[in-house]
Amino acid sequence: MDRIGLSINTRSETSDEELVTIAKLADEQGYHSFWAAESWGRDAFTVLAMIACNTQNIGLATGIVNVFSRTPALIAQSIASLDIMSKGRAILGLGTSGKVVVEGWHGVPFDSPLGRTREYIEIIRKALSGAPVDHQGKFYQMERFRMISPPVQERLPIYIASLGPKNLALTGEVADGWLPVWANRERLPELLEQVNQGAAKSGRSISDVTVAPYLMCYTGDTPEGVALGEHLLKAHMAYYIGGMGTFYFESFSRAGFAKEAEKVRDAWNSRDREQAAAAVSDRMVESVAVLGDAQQCRDQMAKFRQAGIDIPIATFPHGTDLEAIQRTIKALAPQAGA
Repeated sequence: MDRIGLSINTRSETSDEELVTIAKLADEQGYHSFWAAESWGRDAFTVLAMIACNTQNIGLATGIVNVFSRTPALIAQSIASLDIMSKGRAILGLGTSGKVVVEGWHGVPFDSPLGRTREYIEIIRKALSGAPVDHQGKFYQMERFRMISPPVQERLPIYIASLGPKNLALTGEVADGWLPVWANRERLPELLEQVNQGAAKSGRSISDVTVAPYLMCYTGDTPEGVALGEHLLKAHMAYYIGGMGTFYFESFSRAGFAKEAEKVRDAWNSRDREQAAAAVSDRMVESVAVLGDAQQCRDQMAKFRQAGIDIPIATFPHGTDLEAIQRTIKALAPQAGA
């Protein structure tokens, strides 16, 4: 069975009742995991605790929490508590986020993200094992910390959200899974090789790292519905390229869309949001997203799997309504359309 995950933004426009409805549907449809995004909405752990109480089988994943806003000890306690509550369904998705979020929202310096991530995971793994943590590192100095309530899973999976070359290598070296966003399908073999090179440093290969990118998805049941999905996707992409610092701009530029990304950023900086969205080309959408009717979406998802994806994480552009989310979940469910 092809595995697939689901990520839902937890901002206020999606109510608790809607989140539970979506999670229950995904659970019933055989989805592998429910990933709670954390931005300026609800925090991931509270949402996942709610989902744990309303589902039976689906994995419960942070997608993502950043390594600056919480201490590694607190993260270890939180994810272990979720694993206990859900009877062994927790997955920890970590990332560095970016300067806009870390310094602007959390008020802490965005420094040494790679080194901090490595140390963070080292501490968390040791804590989750139940061993005492006496750690004297560059970023954290800890004494006599020990968790008395370890997780149910013997090795709780840790995924890293990464796209830059050094972060990809770190992912291969220390993580159980890779969680990229806006991963260009044509570039996936190149990116996977960078992960593989990192895995080799610790005596592993790419087969030891679950490849689980976020894929923006939208299934329309009419031509007008598909057109709406395209508009929402392009607007969402424009926000990331133009409004979220330099990281995603550089990522799209490296993927062969430098001219388009420049136009998006220029329009965004001029506060012309419509023009910024219009500057996102159809080819850009096709390279990173799944859009169309139900069969077209299944066919496109198959192409992403063929490129090397193990567990695509279906997510939705800002503004997608509940009906479209449910329609897309059913269209992309394991064995749907078989």
